[in-house]
Amino acid sequence: MKRLDELTYGIVGLGIMGGSFAKSIRQNILNRSSSSGKIYACNRSTACLNLAMQEGITDKTFTSDQVDQMLGDCDIVFVCLYPHATVDFLKQHRDSFKSGSIITDISGVKGIFIDEGESLVRDDVDFIIGHPMAGGEKEGYAASNAKYFINHNYILCPRKENKEENVLLFKNLIGEMGFSRITETSCDTHDWKIGFTSQLCHVIASALVQSADGPDITAFGGGSFEDLTRIAMINAPLWTELFISNREKLVQHIDNFEKALAVLKNDIATSNAEDMKSYLEEVRAKRIAMACR
Repeated sequence: MKRLDELTYGIVGLGIMGGSFAKSIRQNILNRSSSSGKIYACNRSTACLNLAMQEGITDKTFTSDQVDQMLGDCDIVFVCLYPHATVDFLKQHRDSFKSGSIITDISGVKGIFIDEGESLVRDDVDFIIGHPMAGGEKEGYAASNAKYFINHNYILCPRKENKEENVLLFKNLIGEMGFSRITETSCDTHDWKIGFTSQLCHVIASALVQSADGPDITAFGGGSFEDLTRIAMINAPLWTELFISNREKLVQHIDNFEKALAVLKNDIATSNAEDMKSYLEEVRAKRIAMACR
């Protein structure tokens, strides 16, 4: 098996996630005395590229019109773009990837890759579909941090075309970055579960903030509102795309949430203390069971 510290890594999109991957690879893998590996990065704007070079995170940077040159030298490429931009990138640069290389994505929806069929990448490269369940609320390279990945989950959606040795190599890589739990599943199951654990939560947080009668209400906050709405400081273009791309599954989750909320609303409106108590006790037990998984 190839040594991780001898590989050349490519980052396409040096934002918060791409920057965090670059920093984690540098700190956890390439900062070894015997390392000969390198990190290359490509981004549309150059300010973050210059900063990454100044910080010693990247070995070489490329502008968007130079990306084909970068891809031909990279053993592992992280495409850190919005979902549909990822699909477009793979199509447009299909012939530029190094033969035998591993390509991976970070998209929050996976059904879009199934829709494209098997022709999205060449037969001599390995596209491993993945989703790091980590990050921060702010945007851009300046907000990136290798620590985001420590003790977080990584979801993989293996394709039948993936080579076993490449999947194992990639698992070793993300394990070295600090991810403590790697889950394999199908793209369809990924989109259903992420629709609940991530996208629905962002929908609820957004609606809760929007329902407030004004910003002054937070003067009475004691932590509950802040905990519930941290994720409402949202990247609107990204999450609009995620919501719509997974709309069928997400709308089902919203329907189920509205039904559960309606039961609680009715118990409150009718002062039905007994049913409300049973409801809340069931919620508590269910949440405790969820925490054990």
